[in-house]
Amino acid sequence: MNNNYKEKVFASRIRNFIVEFLSVFFIVALNGTFLVLILTTAINKGISTYSLALIGILYLLFGCTVSACMIYFVKGRVYYNKIKSVCDAANKVAKGDFDARVPVFFDKPKSEMDYLAVNFNKMLTEISSLENMRNNFVADVSHEIKTPLSVIQGYADLLQNQDLSVEKRYEYTYLLSEAITSLTALVTNILKLNKIENQGIIQKEKFSLDEQIRYCILAFEDKLDEKNIQLNVDLDEAIVKSDKALLEIVWNNLISNAVKYTSYGGEISIDLKKNKNGFVVRISDNGCGMSREMQKHIFDKFYQGDSSHSQEGNGLGLALVKQVVNMLDYKINVESVPGKGSQFKIII
Repeated sequence: MNNNYKEKVFASRIRNFIVEFLSVFFIVALNGTFLVLILTTAINKGISTYSLALIGILYLLFGCTVSACMIYFVKGRVYYNKIKSVCDAANKVAKGDFDARVPVFFDKPKSEMDYLAVNFNKMLTEISSLENMRNNFVADVSHEIKTPLSVIQGYADLLQNQDLSVEKRYEYTYLLSEAITSLTALVTNILKLNKIENQGIIQKEKFSLDEQIRYCILAFEDKLDEKNIQLNVDLDEAIVKSDKALLEIVWNNLISNAVKYTSYGGEISIDLKKNKNGFVVRISDNGCGMSREMQKHIFDKFYQGDSSHSQEGNGLGLALVKQVVNMLDYKINVESVPGKGSQFKIII
């Protein structure tokens, strides 16, 4: 609970106390006035002291009962209606209606019940947003899986033709293998993303960050040679305490993207520098770059800047990177200019 919220709740309690104090004071003063009038009238009529005391006690009991009933029904009815509206909204949510909301009839919350209604609605908004994200995720996964499955089905049907030449059979088998590899990568990334999103424990250990990055670079040696990409590496020695497995996902995906979007004969730079607060890793390329609109969505699940899908990928790599960075409480920045390349900066 933040300090601002505590201050608001404290102010509402003070305000409620003043209102209740004035209400009770008014009722007591009113009852006292009536009691004085009754006793004065009784004295004028010569009623005995015992009778006066009895009248006073009976009036006090009656006045307290009436006053308590008034306070209970007025205040109780207000609180009952507010609590009932929250319960009704909760019942609707339990039945799957995430658009339910608690009615709010004020500009600014004045009591704890008002804050309950406001925060309850905020919670429902977040739940509704998460539900929409879940539905969109399922729809996106279904769409992405259908593509490689259709390719696999198509080439599997073609391979059943007994009259196929050896060259065609080899070509179809190769394309079939590529589609299976693509599907495997998609499923693997979906499982990784799901595991990261649900992982509550970060397993930290001390390790050499520069050695880990070098190890990840070696995994792309063949692709770098295949595209004749010049690689510039400048890594300071860095010992960090973090989740080694999660960070490996970050480097593999960022280096993979740099290689993917760098043209033949291009250049990639990877450097690791130490500063007073920690370390900064930069992975830069002089590839196709990205527009400002693309940069807004690159960390979204299944987003692919290349709408033609001419580049391999499933749009989950950078979503994985973002999830890991958030979990480890690091920061990631991207700078890109269309036609000139991109730079991803990880601040550890």
